[in-house]
Amino acid sequence: MKLGMIGLGKMGGNMVLRLTQGGIEVTGYDRSEESVAQIERQGARGARSMDDLIAALGEPGSRAVWVMVPAGKITQSVIDDLAQRLAPGDIVIDGGNSNYKDSIRRAEDLAKAGIHFVDVGTSGGVWGLKEGYAMMIGGAEEAVERLRPAFEALAPAADRGWGRMGPAGSGHYVKMVHNGIEYGMMQAYAEGFELMKAHQDFNLDMAQIAELWRHGSVVRSWLLDLTAEALQNKAEFEKLSDYVADSGEGRWTIIDSIELGVPTPVITLATQMRFRSQQEVSYAGQMLSAMRRAFGGHAVKTIETPRQEGLVPEVAPGDHPKVAAPENIGHTASAGEGSAAEQLGETGQQRVKGDA
Repeated sequence: MKLGMIGLGKMGGNMVLRLTQGGIEVTGYDRSEESVAQIERQGARGARSMDDLIAALGEPGSRAVWVMVPAGKITQSVIDDLAQRLAPGDIVIDGGNSNYKDSIRRAEDLAKAGIHFVDVGTSGGVWGLKEGYAMMIGGAEEAVERLRPAFEALAPAADRGWGRMGPAGSGHYVKMVHNGIEYGMMQAYAEGFELMKAHQDFNLDMAQIAELWRHGSVVRSWLLDLTAEALQNKAEFEKLSDYVADSGEGRWTIIDSIELGVPTPVITLATQMRFRSQQEVSYAGQMLSAMRRAFGGHAVKTIETPRQEGLVPEVAPGDHPKVAAPENIGHTASAGEGSAAEQLGETGQQRVKGDA
């Protein structure tokens, strides 16, 4: 089958390469000439314009375009553009981290022109090229079945790691909850290791504990595997800021839990901890400090040097996943594409309403 891919960052670029390796005739397009040249150097086909991309996809009514750009207004603008170029029977796939309510609306809007919309919650990160991607898919059965060869090529195996969740919006909904669970798991690991590191009487070896837990323990997981490897390689976390980005799914999971009356305290607190990490200084903390001094005359600390942070660019398509390992931070050759918010995955935190 033929497939177009718009957005050739660390996810889209690697997906093009895996699709090509799987025998799919895929053409990639990106606003960055270097990103297009990168996939061409690795054997994939590139397009220099949207017109070139659409022309490479075959007859109207049989075409499929996968959108893999930052969520939010950028995704909306690309889909609006495609709506003017495609014909009844064509398929638009959104594989980014869009809000599921936006996906429902986009499906309804495209359906008026006879264009199918398929939302694909995609997980796998920089390891997806090597290990395959997990894909949670929403959309009409007919459209999903037409895309089966692409899903089978991208997944860890043809019969594993992908499936249709339900109608349009359901793929992104399941991925939203998936990421909320991810937030909770990551927070629990981080808190546990920080607690053990603070208990200095035992002089605990974090690398030894992480490696031990990988075998037979009920808390073993892929996240723990990556953490253990980083600790074994003596990753220097002190070089990292404690700023932790959030792409929006944790927020939306909490909102959905409130609307449905389903308690999600772990996911909620894990997301709130990310918010706290994103503050240079907490206004609430400053107020607490002021109140404590006002009623008790206690000593307080003042800010003498504002926090300064840098940005290590995202991993480039085709790079080995180990480039992303903590011990290699600061040694990346990539300059990164797009703004800091795009590279941190923060562009989709708010829903896109209408065509704005």
